[in-house]
Amino acid sequence: MNFDKLVEAIIKEAQDRGEFNNLPGKGKHIDLSAYFETPEETRVAQSVLKNAGMSSPEAELLQEIEGLKKLLPRAVNENKKLEIRKEIEHKQIEFRLMIERQSHQRRKK
Repeated sequence: MNFDKLVEAIIKEAQDRGEFNNLPGKGKHIDLSAYFETPEETRVAQSVLKNAGMSSPEAELLQEIEGLKKLLPRAVNENKKLEIRKEIEHKQIEFRLMIERQSHQRRKK
């Protein structure tokens, strides 16, 4: 049996046992736009850093943005929601500038 078929069989058995039924975020949309906006080289570097227990400024900023997005629905009044939205927008702009700066530096080389 080749590797792909073996993996498919293991996944199918886990599905049959219901091991995927209660995963966190089940049925919710996963926003991967920030991931795909990040250049592939940066994603690879971030993956290596993460596996080594370290983090890059870009990864930390994305985590901050996700944390703010989770706070937004829990905000009790419109002023607080507006404040959180502005902070999210500010951090998204900061992230895009970081990525653009990296892209510009790569083009210079």
